Amino acid sequence: METTVTLAAAQADTGDTAWLLAATALVLLMTPGLALFYGGMVRTKSVLNMLMMSFVSIALVTIVWLACGYSLAFGDDIAGGLIGGLDHAGMAGLGPDSVQGTVPTLLFATFQLTFAIITAALISGAIADRAKFGAWLVFVPVWALLVYVPVAHWTWGPGGWILERLGALDFAGGLPVEITSGASGLALALVLGPRLGFKKDAMRPHNLPMVMLGAGLLWFGWFGFNAGSALGANGLAAAAFLNTLAAGCTGLLGWLFVEQKRDGHPTTLGAASGAVAGLVAITPSCGSVSLLGALVVGLAAGVVCSYAVGWKFRFNYDDSLDVVGVHLVGGIIGTLLIGVFATATMTGGAEGLLYGGGLTQLGKQAVAVVAVAAYAFLVTYGIGKVIDKVLGFRASEEQEHTGLDLTVHAETAYDHGVLGHGAPVGSSLSSSLPAAQKVKKQA
Repeated sequence: METTVTLAAAQADTGDTAWLLAATALVLLMTPGLALFYGGMVRTKSVLNMLMMSFVSIALVTIVWLACGYSLAFGDDIAGGLIGGLDHAGMAGLGPDSVQGTVPTLLFATFQLTFAIITAALISGAIADRAKFGAWLVFVPVWALLVYVPVAHWTWGPGGWILERLGALDFAGGLPVEITSGASGLALALVLGPRLGFKKDAMRPHNLPMVMLGAGLLWFGWFGFNAGSALGANGLAAAAFLNTLAAGCTGLLGWLFVEQKRDGHPTTLGAASGAVAGLVAITPSCGSVSLLGALVVGLAAGVVCSYAVGWKFRFNYDDSLDVVGVHLVGGIIGTLLIGVFATATMTGGAEGLLYGGGLTQLGKQAVAVVAVAAYAFLVTYGIGKVIDKVLGFRASEEQEHTGLDLTVHAETAYDHGVLGHGAPVGSSLSSSLPAAQKVKKQA
């Protein structure tokens, strides 16, 4: 990663800047898309809470990133490849004339911020329906500083040990985004324990059109995520764009094939999940593999992740919305397969096993996967335990039964027009009933 220089030494390229502005907006759109994706997957009583967990992550991570997160992640290394310095805390010294490569440094910092935002939001899917919102407000900024920021520095920051010492490749976030969020989601799921009725009650998605809309917005935004990581309007961005599209398609088809063979029915949830699995896996590898490699990466993720989402029932961890099965497993697949399908045409040097590189690159990728997954899991587990001891992370049984929308946010996602004992909205009977009682009477 190039160090920041001033306009006197370098000039921002207008084409690269325009593309990265668009890519940044696309990646930011992914978080509302994720909110809809997750919101449609939960039951009606917790839809708004799920949306809120994603939206509030935008605000919390942004404040942390501007205060010191960017400087620690992308500042000059001060600790043997582990973390950057605080020279740019509060975005100090980064005026409109400061340039990173061929784009303004402030734009580069904002682009990277959108990655941090969605990574934090992804974790919420593992603890859907049962987490205290106040505890989530504490968790997100602490987690961003202690987990995301160091891993981003290792992977992309100047002097980061994964990038410059180990030599593992990650084009757009398999390590800092996918594996980190998946391992962290697993840790929090274990801290909070399973939902009431886990493995007993049907907990089906309440709104599959919302799920499909969210998946579509995620796919749309993913082009900014991956192609934007080229940091320029160039051939590498075009290749990453096409690889992203291809892997999403084969991921979708792979998941549907498994569903048809195993269950006899291809489902809309399977289509959405398969596309996301393929996109997750191609994220680290879109700038390293050929189009053929991208097709295989997506297909492998769609097939393997469709089985991995069922592991929670076998091993008794309640990953509510399959963050582990899709993001952790998909991220591992995509990061490891760089060591198999990487081509010198894309990487400029490093080659995978099938292109004459032997096992060297695969070994580097494996070391990075294990190190990041272990670090994210252990630190997140520690953060979760501390918050649970001090504030309590798990919602009460009554809140979980009634639903977090009403008990936490005093709102419901859907007004069915009838409250209480069939009383019309606005009647004296309706207005006299306590809110929680009204919801129970509706049920």
